[in-house]
Amino acid sequence: MAHDLFSSFHSLSTVVPAALLVQDHAGEYRRATAEEVLLAAQQVLAGQVRGADLMDSPAAVREFLRVRLGTLPHEVFAVIHLDAQHRVLDYVEMFRGTVSQTSVYPREIVKEALARNTAALLLVHNHPSGAAEPSRADELLTRTLKDALALVDIRVIDHLIVAGPTVVSFAELGLL
Repeated sequence: MAHDLFSSFHSLSTVVPAALLVQDHAGEYRRATAEEVLLAAQQVLAGQVRGADLMDSPAAVREFLRVRLGTLPHEVFAVIHLDAQHRVLDYVEMFRGTVSQTSVYPREIVKEALARNTAALLLVHNHPSGAAEPSRADELLTRTLKDALALVDIRVIDHLIVAGPTVVSFAELGLL
């Protein structure tokens, strides 16, 4: 369902102050639902991240991840594929789990990375509990994936954990 999203700060500001509106297929305007606003925000952030140089826009990547994963009620394990210059090729949600765990299969991550001609990866997952600290299992998984990917010359740049508005970096914590 395609919508033209715009802010009421333009010509309709007197009709619906500080509201986002969408135009439906019949041409009528209505208030955007929270889901439509979040979807539009994710699309805007994804556009800013895709093709961007990771080293030039770490804040954009973190903001994209906060919006994409920060409020999910279940765990998701994703990867951000990078080219040799660390530009973002793709964001792929690989595995979905429960409220407290996700099964991750290194073989599938290696297969996806090779299919995309990935040179480096960012590993990403969320903690719906809101606890941003990496668990011992997170550390072990990171080491396992790093070793598996190194066998095919793919570098793991970082592993990020999203817990609500907080994004924790394994690299910044010295765990990578």
